[in-house]
Amino acid sequence: MTIEARKPIITDRLVRKLRLGSGLIVFAFVIMHLANHSLGLISLGMAEHAQRWFMAVWRNPVGTVLLYGALILHILLVLRMLYKRRTLVMPAGEAFQIVTGLLVPLLLIDHIVATRVVHEVYGYHDTYKAVVRSLWVTSPFNGMRQSLVLLIVWVHGCIGVHFWLRYRPWYTAIAPVMLSLAIVLPVLALLGFAAMGKTVAHEVAQEDERGYPGGYYSDVRSFGETGSAPGGKIAEDLWPYRAGFYGAFSLSIATLFAFRAHRRLRERQYQIAIRYAGGEVVHAPRGFSVLEASRLGGIPHYSVCGGKGQCSTCRVQIIEGAENLPPPEPLEQKTLNRIGATPDVRLACQLRPAGNVSVVPLLTPMVEATIPVYTQAASPGREREIVVFFCDLRHFTSLTESRLPFDIVFLLNRYFAIVGRIVEENGGRMDKFIGDGAMALFGLRTTPKEANRQALKAAAAIIREIDKLSAELADELAAPLEIAIGIHTGLAVVGSMGYGTVKNVTAIGDTVNVASRLESVAKEFNTALVFSEPVAQLSEADIAGTESREIAVRGRGEPLRVYIVSKEASAHFA
Repeated sequence: MTIEARKPIITDRLVRKLRLGSGLIVFAFVIMHLANHSLGLISLGMAEHAQRWFMAVWRNPVGTVLLYGALILHILLVLRMLYKRRTLVMPAGEAFQIVTGLLVPLLLIDHIVATRVVHEVYGYHDTYKAVVRSLWVTSPFNGMRQSLVLLIVWVHGCIGVHFWLRYRPWYTAIAPVMLSLAIVLPVLALLGFAAMGKTVAHEVAQEDERGYPGGYYSDVRSFGETGSAPGGKIAEDLWPYRAGFYGAFSLSIATLFAFRAHRRLRERQYQIAIRYAGGEVVHAPRGFSVLEASRLGGIPHYSVCGGKGQCSTCRVQIIEGAENLPPPEPLEQKTLNRIGATPDVRLACQLRPAGNVSVVPLLTPMVEATIPVYTQAASPGREREIVVFFCDLRHFTSLTESRLPFDIVFLLNRYFAIVGRIVEENGGRMDKFIGDGAMALFGLRTTPKEANRQALKAAAAIIREIDKLSAELADELAAPLEIAIGIHTGLAVVGSMGYGTVKNVTAIGDTVNVASRLESVAKEFNTALVFSEPVAQLSEADIAGTESREIAVRGRGEPLRVYIVSKEASAHFA
C-alpha cells in the first residue's frame, strides 16, 4: 500500500524564506550599527549625529516591531529546525552556525535591557557618550563582552549570507568585495569604539570626577543628566526584565529538549530498519530521513548543500521497500527532474521512509585526505555559464621528431608560459595542460558578456605571441609554429574534481565538449581561431566579413554555426 503524503500547512521552503528574511532584517540593523560605530574614528560628535538617523529608522514603532519581530521569529525558527532534526549529529560547519545563532540572543540580553528597556522605562536617550562611558570607563569587562557579541553576530550573519548566495552565478564576481567588507566593517567599528572610549576617558580624567562601578548605565552622572534615579535603584528596577529575558530563553531551550526527549520516547516503538549496500543496518525512529539515519549510524554520506534538497549529491537508489515511501514533495521532485532521475532514485535528505527500506548511495565518499571546507579544492559542483577555451599546437609531433627531449620541454614551457600569462592577464583561469594542448575557463568571476570578450582578446594575443615565438625560433624549427584555438560558451558544471591532493576546480559538460570540437575544427580548416555563434552574440564582437559555417557536432541534434578566423584576421578581436 502506498503511503499518502500529507501536505503541511507551512512548507519547509516557506520556513526557509521566513528564516532568511528575518535574518536579513537583523543583519541590516547590524550593518547600520557597525557603520555608526565606525564614525567614531572621525569624532564622537559625528557618531552621535549619525545616531539620530539610525534611531529614526529603528526607534519608531514600525522599526521596533520589524526588528524585534524578526529577531524573535528567527530564534523561533531556529528552535523549530532543531526540533525537526531527528539527530543532532551534523557537520562542524552546520553546528557552528547553529551554536553562534543561539549565542547571539543570550549575549544580547544585557545590551537590550540597558538600551531599549532603559529608554522605554526611564525615557533615557542612550547617547554614544553615555554608552561608551559605561562600556569603556565604568565596566570595561562588559565592553569586552559586547565586542565579542559584535563579532559573533557578524560572523553568523556573514556565513548565512554566504550560504544564501553561494550558488548564484553572479556571486563569484562580487565575492571579493563582500569578503573585504566582511573584514573591514567590524574592524572599523571596533576601532571607532576604541577611539570614542579614549575620548570619553580623557574627558572623565580632566573633570576629575569619581565613577560609580556597576555595569551598564549604573553610574550616577550618566543618569543624573536626565534626572533619573540613582544607579542602584535603576539596577534593581531592571533586574525583573533581565530575569524575564534570561528565563524565557532558558525555558525555550529546555522546552525544545523536553519535546525532543518526549518524541524519542514515543517513537522508540516505531523503529524502522534502513539497510545499505555494504550490509550496514541502521535502526532509526520513523520520521528520520535517510541522510539523518546515515549520520546516526556513522555511515559516510555526501550532502553538499547540507540536507536542504538543493543538490543531488545525497541521492540513493531504492532496492527494496519502495511501497513504504511517500511520494516526493515539490522541492525534491524539482531536483530529481533536473537530473533526470529514474523513479527508483530519491534524495536521502528529503526521503523519510514509513517502513523498512534498502538503499544504495549513488555517490559514495572516498577515503582520502580531509580537505578544508573553504578551500578552492572543496568547491561544490554547480552549473555555471562560462566560456571554455581550448588551444593546441598544430603539427607538433612532426616539429619535434628530431629534437632532443630537453629541447621539446624548453619549447613547451615557452608555449605554456605565453598561454598561461595571457589567459590570466585577460581574466581567465588556466584549467589544465594536456600534451601540447591547454584548456582555460573564462567567466568564473565576471559576467558572460565580459567573459566572451576576454576570451576573444586572449585568443588574439596568444596568436600574436606564438607568431613572435615562431620567428624567434625559426632557425631551430623545421616549420613555423601554428596554433589552433576553439572557443564556446554555455552552461557547464564547475566544481572541484580529482583525488586526494590532486584536486582542482574544473568544468565538465556539453560546453566543454563543443569547445574541444571547435579546436579540432580549426585544425581541419587550417585556421587559427574558431568560435561559436553564442560567443559572437554575447561578446557583441564585430563579425562583419568573418567567414561562417554550420558544422555538425557529435552529441548535438542541430548543426552549430561557427566563425572561422585566420591568423591575420585575429588581430581584429584584440
